[in-house]
Amino acid sequence: MLNNTNNSPLFYEYYAQWVDVYKKGAIREATMAKYLMTQKWIQKLAPELKVSELTRTAYQQILNDYAKEHERQTTLDFHHQLKGAILDALDEGMIERDPTRKAIIKGKTPRAKKIKYLNQFELHTLIASLDLSEEPNWDWFILLVAKTGMRFSEALAITPSDFDFARQALSISKTWDYKGEGGFLPTKNRSSVRKIQIDWQIVVKFSELIKGLPEDEPIFIGKSKIYNSTVNDVLTRHCKQCGISDISIHGLRHTHASLLLFAGVSIASVARRLGHASMTTTQKTYLHIIQELENKDVDLIMRTLSGL
Repeated sequence: MLNNTNNSPLFYEYYAQWVDVYKKGAIREATMAKYLMTQKWIQKLAPELKVSELTRTAYQQILNDYAKEHERQTTLDFHHQLKGAILDALDEGMIERDPTRKAIIKGKTPRAKKIKYLNQFELHTLIASLDLSEEPNWDWFILLVAKTGMRFSEALAITPSDFDFARQALSISKTWDYKGEGGFLPTKNRSSVRKIQIDWQIVVKFSELIKGLPEDEPIFIGKSKIYNSTVNDVLTRHCKQCGISDISIHGLRHTHASLLLFAGVSIASVARRLGHASMTTTQKTYLHIIQELENKDVDLIMRTLSGL
């Protein structure tokens, strides 16, 4: 890396080289894209700033300018990506003090995000409308996501060998690179590698569907490139034909989790089934549902105590 403090490089150039040396080939393409976007923002916000000029004030100004157009969580992610490179510059003697120390993270007020999901009747109506032919199609894909809560890329990567019909289990250990050139990729995180239970209907239906299919090849991947929008369009048509709420494939994942929570399944079990890294992620994502359940619990507690 560059370490001549007498000829200090521009900050965005140093960061670009740091990403190339330390991140390229070591992280997922989606994560790499975020680092490259951060690089573009540094060049935009501080095009003439040199590494040797990185003071706490200069760094805080970069964060403040970035926060004007982004929510606080996005600004925090931006800060973390910059901090890795800056601490390495500190170790190399390019700067004398850590300019990221006591950084203040600001950001725009986040927009209210309402998760779209189907209720139990709507999901039942959707599943009843699916055209489950003898060959794999997107209707089969929709059924599998609805019944398992898998991510889009995880469901694309499912092969016949991932099913254990005797134990009514499905192994999720990889994803499909639908945004790139295709092929298997690792899961989003370690917690995403999991085995989930599948109901007897999935066992019966899919045991017939995958007969004769190559054991280690994706069930739903053909010769043409897969787009998320293609499958969402199929789902949208079904929703409109059924007269139910219009949701996306990711909305089916939310539907799956929501129905389990309303049925009384613990947050810990739902988190493991979804492949969340921690229960905190589940709690944040489904906060509105958890609050509804807590209100029901209060009513139940009061009825129970009143009967004593």
